[in-house]
Amino acid sequence: MITTAEEAVPAARHTGVVGVQATARITAAVRGGATTLPVLDGDGPFELRRLRPRGTEARVCIVGAMSAPLGGDRLHIETAVQQGAVLHVTSAAATLALRGPTREPATYAVHLTVEEHAELHWSPKPLICAAGSRLRQTWTIDLAPTARLVLREEQVLGRTGEPPGHVTTRLTVRRDGAVLLDQEAEYGPGAPAWDGPAVLADHRATGQILIVDPAFENTPPDARLYGDTPQTGYAALTPLAGPAALITAIAPRGLQLRQLLDTVRTSLRRPTSPTTHAETSHRRTKPAR
Repeated sequence: MITTAEEAVPAARHTGVVGVQATARITAAVRGGATTLPVLDGDGPFELRRLRPRGTEARVCIVGAMSAPLGGDRLHIETAVQQGAVLHVTSAAATLALRGPTREPATYAVHLTVEEHAELHWSPKPLICAAGSRLRQTWTIDLAPTARLVLREEQVLGRTGEPPGHVTTRLTVRRDGAVLLDQEAEYGPGAPAWDGPAVLADHRATGQILIVDPAFENTPPDARLYGDTPQTGYAALTPLAGPAALITAIAPRGLQLRQLLDTVRTSLRRPTSPTTHAETSHRRTKPAR
């Protein structure tokens, strides 16, 4: 997402315009057997950096060029992973949502498209909602039937020793045009019962990992619960129709949340795809000459 520094207030915020409007665009495509980045363009708070590729995977890091999101900002990221491409997107540091010059919430919209036989890993650092901040975040994801996705989302409500900000997040995932997952969550002052026992209680960090993989059609994961104390947090692994698996977790603080999500993610092994399994069985049963 965006690296931010609360003390860095750029000149763009002193022009009399309330809020910054900015869009970042990333396109990954296959050229010569490897994934390339024909489109890598960011403005405003978005600075996009190419990282060293890993095999056929292209990698991008999003770095913040100014404090964002602040109240009144309108930020947008569009990412397209074309057929057969593999892309990993991360961020240099946490995104810090701050109180802005207006009571209008900031909006942060992310639109991801993954085409046939393509793969996207989206794993930014956490979103920290500082006291007084107001943010509306939306994720809209369109997947082809053979696309693979690993999406990680972490939210920390308030910095150490301060009250939380307010955040509303909506995640909509479509696979082959059909809705795979559609959920909305709201936390912070003014959100109904967000700190009650049915939601976060005393925990101030929450997150999830969504994994969409065609191989889950034949071998879906088993539902499991992780964590057994309020001090370590709690997590659940849930298979979804689609095929997909959703890991959700809550924890007292961001570090414990990250550790809990990593533990569950490590325990979830990627299943063997039906094609690979069939080919392997054929090779094993083929009589020797």
